[in-house]
Amino acid sequence: MKVVHVTQPVEAGVAKVVLDLVLAQRAAGWDVHVICPPDGWLPDQLDTIHPWRATRSPGPSALRETLRLRKLLRELRPDVVHLHSSKAGLIGRLAVRGRTPTIFQPHLWSFRLSDGLLREACTAWEAFASRWTQQLVCVSDDELESGRAAGVTAPAEVVCNGVDTARLRPSHRIEARQRLGLPERPTVVCIGRVTRQKGQDLLLAAWPAVLADVPEAQLVLVGDGPMRTVWQDDQESVLWWGHSDDAEAFYAAADVVVLPSRAEGMALVPLEAMACGRSVVAFDVDGVRQSLGPAGALVPKEDVVALGQELSARLAYPSLADHEGRTGRRRAETLFDRGRMTDQIITLVEKLEGEAR
Repeated sequence: MKVVHVTQPVEAGVAKVVLDLVLAQRAAGWDVHVICPPDGWLPDQLDTIHPWRATRSPGPSALRETLRLRKLLRELRPDVVHLHSSKAGLIGRLAVRGRTPTIFQPHLWSFRLSDGLLREACTAWEAFASRWTQQLVCVSDDELESGRAAGVTAPAEVVCNGVDTARLRPSHRIEARQRLGLPERPTVVCIGRVTRQKGQDLLLAAWPAVLADVPEAQLVLVGDGPMRTVWQDDQESVLWWGHSDDAEAFYAAADVVVLPSRAEGMALVPLEAMACGRSVVAFDVDGVRQSLGPAGALVPKEDVVALGQELSARLAYPSLADHEGRTGRRRAETLFDRGRMTDQIITLVEKLEGEAR
């Protein structure tokens, strides 16, 4: 079996999923290649990378990107093409047009991040491109429901994201803070790219109310991105850590992990936090209710008052957060282990390739 994964972006959650799939499929004896931009951490992790310079968003370079991708795929001659995220889904389906069995995994629909005419255009494209999608893979029931409501008719399966529950495990909170040089204070951790989608501005708007309830609290923001220079200020209680390759240490250091995103498909952060035995507070966006269950608190989307109240409750009553953390660990092991996710995708790929013979 020769499988080619095409991805843009090459960092954060999507890249983690791609890497997990590549490693699992190689372990199954498959010939697996990745076409992606040469920048970012994913190309450094794999040896069968084929450089494809592509921007994150559609633009004037789309024609060049399509021609380059078509050339690479003709050279590789895969049995199955697996497209990850909206940009690769756009260019990949234009390049392949159904001639090779194609899996599209949006990870988050493009129309969930747009408004007005752009939203209408993205919705129309996804409905049209269903004809070139032999298998749609959604990471949550919410994501599939959104696709169907938008007119996406391709055969679909829900394969929830998974994390490495053997590596991500509960560990000692105080030791993690000492290792990171964090003071011993009630701690909220937010991990993610600093972008409008990830909603750190909403978290910052909620933070003064948390301080009013728990004056000694600290907020640690882990990640970088285009909005950091806009949102960063000099609050003593807010630490802008920047990018880190040691997310596990920050989960361990947290009393509670927060996901203030405006939109998700099924975010990895709650799954990773649960695997590490930490309570999660999140906005009720796609996939979070399905992943989190009773392992934390869901609040209405963009309700900063409710977000602050739930964070304060867990900082003021650590036993509540610890109970949710233990629940989350059991939930991650049972429902969201990485091996389950990769096995499901392997089965889907084998079925699709067999039907194409």
